[in-house]
Amino acid sequence: MQLFYSPEIEKGQTTFTFDKDESKHIIRVLRRKMGDTLYVTNGKGTLFTTQISLDSDKKCITEIISHEDQAHTPFRLHLAVAPTKMNERYEWFLEKATEIGIHEITPIICDHSERKVVKTERFEKIIQSAMKQSLQYHMPILNEPITLKEFMAKEHEGEKYIAHCEDTEKVLLKNSIPLHKNYLLLVGPEGDFSTSEIETALAKGYKPVSLGHTRLRTETAALVAVHSFVFANE
Repeated sequence: MQLFYSPEIEKGQTTFTFDKDESKHIIRVLRRKMGDTLYVTNGKGTLFTTQISLDSDKKCITEIISHEDQAHTPFRLHLAVAPTKMNERYEWFLEKATEIGIHEITPIICDHSERKVVKTERFEKIIQSAMKQSLQYHMPILNEPITLKEFMAKEHEGEKYIAHCEDTEKVLLKNSIPLHKNYLLLVGPEGDFSTSEIETALAKGYKPVSLGHTRLRTETAALVAVHSFVFANE
């Protein structure tokens, strides 16, 4: 099944019109024609089964035949991850984390961050593509970049963790995941969190965790964490 995405499609509609760019892609590139079935999600948990009623490459119109809802997971996973020096590494994390089943991502700017300016437009497209490829109907939330200090000043519900590299007392993340909860994990930049950032997080109730016995890159650590949370809740 090929999945299309549009946040504009909603329950209660009988027809839906794709925008010009998507219409051109559907009709000219994919060579879909009148009567063909298209599956569309709004990224809010609903899959719409539609049928092309006007196969114009400027305005592809479909008739909505039915819809079904994808149940929410019994947990919610939010990772706050420092942007990597090389954008490609962060983009890889976003793609794979979306495929595995993350719910929310916040880029955090830390004391040791080498990249302090982050543009999220391309990140959004990568997440969107990964959601469609993995046939999921919920679009992960990508928040605007924020400093770690500002992020920790906000109230966050659920289980809170920080993964850092300092040689202090930590527990393995895989042994510290109560099931069916809201989770928030902080993952630092290439140079790790500063000592003051770690101390602030601990004072705010974040649990210090280890992701294993080897030192991981930022994007690898983040992805290992995503898999750990999702796998624990399977």
